[in-house]
Amino acid sequence: MEEYLRVGVISNTHGVRGEVKIFSTTDDIRRFKKLKQCVIDTGREKIPVEVESCKFFKQTPILKFKTIDQLNDVERFKGKDLLVHRDHAVKLQKNEFFIVDLVGLKVESDDGMDLGVLTDVLQTGANDVFVAKMPDGNEVLIPYIEQCVPEIHPETGKVVVHLLPGLLDLNRK
Repeated sequence: MEEYLRVGVISNTHGVRGEVKIFSTTDDIRRFKKLKQCVIDTGREKIPVEVESCKFFKQTPILKFKTIDQLNDVERFKGKDLLVHRDHAVKLQKNEFFIVDLVGLKVESDDGMDLGVLTDVLQTGANDVFVAKMPDGNEVLIPYIEQCVPEIHPETGKVVVHLLPGLLDLNRK
């Protein structure tokens, strides 16, 4: 399991007092209002920062970090990931998972067929779609709805899916 989870990317500076605009990679941007501690991942190092304030402009979170008070101090963080420690992540409801915890799980059908490994989760708006890379190299797209994904077990590394008739045929090259 990943120790840190990405909640956004610093997309740009805002004003001259060291504020930054955040491109959110989380489902609920209101979570930034409660954010107190986070980490800026520069690629070379992880810099812990405390959040002084959060406001929104056109659904874009704008954060002000304590100890960073000037435009020049935050410019170097443009394009860098904003992470939270797993301990500070939002609490998940029953049957909710972080995508990072699903990618890499073994996927098999409810009748025992090996469907490979979960490689991605597409967020389509209506429902998420699991992308599994099969042993033959093909990909199968599985809608993340209760009828198709009855069981997810990150602790054992497995996702059990129910294949609707014709689903594998739709995904063949």
